[in-house]
Amino acid sequence: MNDYHALLARREAMRLRDQLLSPTARPAPAAAPPRASGRTAAPAPGAYDGAADRELIIRHLTEVTPFEQLIAHLYDAMFERHPYLRKLFPESMEFQRAHLGRAFWFLIENLDRPDEVDSFCTRLGRDHRKLGVLPVHYQVFEAALLEALQRFTGGRLGDDVTDAWLRMIRRATAGMVRGAEEAIAEPAYWSAAVTHHQRRRPDLAVLRVRPSGTYPYRAGQYATLQTPLLPLTWRHYSMAGAPGPDGELEFHVRRTGPDGVSDALVNDTGVGDTLRLGPAQGTTVLGDDLGRDVLIVAGGTGWATAKALLEDLAARRPPGRSAHLFLGARTSGDLYDAQALARLENRCPWLRVVPVLDDGPGEHRSVVEAVAAYGDFSGHTAFVSGPPAMVTATAWHLTGIGVPADRVHHDPVADTTPHALMR
Repeated sequence: MNDYHALLARREAMRLRDQLLSPTARPAPAAAPPRASGRTAAPAPGAYDGAADRELIIRHLTEVTPFEQLIAHLYDAMFERHPYLRKLFPESMEFQRAHLGRAFWFLIENLDRPDEVDSFCTRLGRDHRKLGVLPVHYQVFEAALLEALQRFTGGRLGDDVTDAWLRMIRRATAGMVRGAEEAIAEPAYWSAAVTHHQRRRPDLAVLRVRPSGTYPYRAGQYATLQTPLLPLTWRHYSMAGAPGPDGELEFHVRRTGPDGVSDALVNDTGVGDTLRLGPAQGTTVLGDDLGRDVLIVAGGTGWATAKALLEDLAARRPPGRSAHLFLGARTSGDLYDAQALARLENRCPWLRVVPVLDDGPGEHRSVVEAVAAYGDFSGHTAFVSGPPAMVTATAWHLTGIGVPADRVHHDPVADTTPHALMR
């Protein structure tokens, strides 16, 4: 019976993907009939001019930002017309709104890089299966977005801009449908038993979990975790290590506030508890081309990503390659994983570690300042992880000194507006 339902789901996913990419199909906004003229259809993937749509959307960003208000209208429209969908979401929608905002920024930034968009969206579609998302829900989302664009702008947004948004979202949803289809034989999520829980600070814990089955991931990626204490609520955490023979995963969790997932994982989780683990995501990985020296910039629990990358680099580093790690923290006491860092330094003579402490000696009070003053990293491949403002500022600095954008790797960050789009 499960095979039968899987076949039906696969056929539905293929049908909707073809419909989304059809040169003629075009749904109307839920609140109004389709306009009779001036509406262009989403072209086939090979013909899509993402660069032109990117330019058009950016030119009119001020009309649709801040995204928080646009997204609020979107969810209002979706739940008003389809109340049953509300049960797929947690009680608080704050994280979901922020997550969608990050996705919008990523799409707009990368519309002229179709491979990046397709890769991001297929991973997102694979991950969204754990939420109970079905292919038809993407059509509902598209109609709600069109209605939200009209509500937010008072109907003043031009047809050409609305069409560009719709083509962008169609490109994204087609990729998400494809990702869900390709992962149909894979679990939507894994159960994971907590095997270790250690408080390193009052607000920070290191957890190790053992998934119920083989969990595929690459060093530098992240996963979503759900605790039974907060059903339907998922949060992103990076795996703090390269895949190992025991199959266990390590996570570094800092409590960011009361009553949330981080609070539950730090204060109310113990050995023997069971969590849910979503599929691995993220592109902050070393890849197969290790011909350049590596720069890693990390702050706070961004150290988890740095640790995974360094373990992977230690196993695969070509002779003669070196790495620099700039590790930021408020105080020396905030370097909560100092023993693991010392072990890496001892076994990796090619690694240079530069701690950057807010209260430390010297003239540099930020990681970005320390990187800028240290030397020329324009020939390196860079990886950045940590607080959103630090990630954004570091990536901005590195591209400014000549590091190509495709050699500056970091995951989408929250609560920051891409500088390049708003100049």
